Amino acid sequence: MIYLRLFVQFFHVGVFSFGGGYATLPFLYDIAEKYHWYSAKQLTDMLAVSSITPGPVGVNVATFAGFTTSGILGALVATTSVILPSFIIVTLVSKMLDKFKTNRCVKGAIRGIKSAGCALLSAVGVKLLFTSNLHLFGTMLLVVLLIMSFLKKRDPLFYLGVSAVVGLIIGSLNLIGV
Repeated sequence: MIYLRLFVQFFHVGVFSFGGGYATLPFLYDIAEKYHWYSAKQLTDMLAVSSITPGPVGVNVATFAGFTTSGILGALVATTSVILPSFIIVTLVSKMLDKFKTNRCVKGAIRGIKSAGCALLSAVGVKLLFTSNLHLFGTMLLVVLLIMSFLKKRDPLFYLGVSAVVGLIIGSLNLIGV
């Protein structure tokens, strides 16, 4: 029964989360509250680790949730189910793309999907702001890197790397009691 529940929940995440891995987060928070397979704090930690590791955030979190719930088989079920909708949709769209790429309805649907993705990402940002353990230095780093990203157009991975290195340094200093 747990495998079916994992499959259904993460298939749902895969179907309704347009806009990339971060767009899955509202759904993943909902799963955390509903099924307690992981906590909101664990999800925040998984987000941090997933942001600096290869692979999509939603897939990494699905794998973690499946593994914590039911081991290797649970991880396989959750990962497969979150990927399956995209696979099906891309396969179908690729078969019909040439026919419909100039269709006004299709263009309108894509604009709507982009808007929904932006709204989901904004909701995630607000949720993370209120559920993460903010401290003064981390908040200042966020503000500085955000301003720098607007002033100097660099690859977002640069800013991600800078924040990861600073976080590792701060974490190391905390471990040794400085």
